[in-house]
Amino acid sequence: MKFSANLGFLWAELPLPDAIRAAGRAGFDAVECHWPYVFPAEAVTAALAETGLPMLGLNTRRGATGENGLAALPGREVEARAAIDEAIAYADAIGAEAIHVMAGIATGTEAHRCFTDALRYATGRTDRMLLIEPLNRHDAPGYFLTHTDQARAIIEEVGAPNLKLMFDCYHVGRSEGDVLTRARDLLPLIGHIQFASVPDRAAPDRGELHYPTVFTGLQEMGWTRPLGAEYRPGGATEASFGWMEA
Repeated sequence: MKFSANLGFLWAELPLPDAIRAAGRAGFDAVECHWPYVFPAEAVTAALAETGLPMLGLNTRRGATGENGLAALPGREVEARAAIDEAIAYADAIGAEAIHVMAGIATGTEAHRCFTDALRYATGRTDRMLLIEPLNRHDAPGYFLTHTDQARAIIEEVGAPNLKLMFDCYHVGRSEGDVLTRARDLLPLIGHIQFASVPDRAAPDRGELHYPTVFTGLQEMGWTRPLGAEYRPGGATEASFGWMEA
């Protein structure tokens, strides 16, 4: 298996370029991040070149304090498109493979229209992979996108070949369960897979999901891309890698 370090959680105390270097030293095959915009793209690109690690993805901005994205918010369409343009420009500058378009806190048919319109805009602006990710209601109450069935319907409605599902085993485990069955059913739509223990979002060596079985199952499905380690290490990041060594 190949693994990607999600630098939103791992080495979160370090500036992004230094976190990339730390991931390289730890033996990760790739990196991904949340919101890199405070760091000059040149510094991030230099760290990626130094380590030889690909940057798998980044997120569109969350918006104001308490918001969790803009793309599904009625009345915020101009800001949502600006956030998409910003993410595309930054991804182009550092060579990131994918962009996670964050929906935000919203509900109803108007939010659905805003989100699908934003995704059509995004997929028409870049050939890079665009991702949408259902978030569980415990961690992200009120978030527009909550279930993989909802995500599948939106992907099919938008109908763009570069729009894919971010399948986070942690969120699916908390919201839906039966993670491997869901992954197998959705595999043609999945662009990236992430993981953390359920229910505490710690390293994948505890909790309700037996990750050796999950990793083996994904491998048997033919998944070959790096899996994103998006967990809270609960201390020094380097001390949390027993699962990877095993």
